[in-house]
Amino acid sequence: MTAPPLLVEVLLTAIAAAFLLAFVRIVIGRSLPDRVVAIDLMFTAAVAAAGLVCLASGRVVFLDVAVVIALISFVGTVAFAAYLERQYPGGGR
Repeated sequence: MTAPPLLVEVLLTAIAAAFLLAFVRIVIGRSLPDRVVAIDLMFTAAVAAAGLVCLASGRVVFLDVAVVIALISFVGTVAFAAYLERQYPGGGR
């Protein structure tokens, strides 16, 4: 099953806009957590793009790419949470 080309173009444009806005947030982010959330959004946009390309092309291999990107993103988020826990024990109260 493939998606209509116009729908794919519109959705890829929206994903690209989200990616660009997240990159801007990385550049002008006020704190490290702001930047990490922006990086997480970029990973999410990459997963969405891989899923959309899979839907548009009909090739299942892009789902594997999406899963790998999601796993890398998850590991990075957990590592950052562990870093914050070491920096601010007790939640920073």
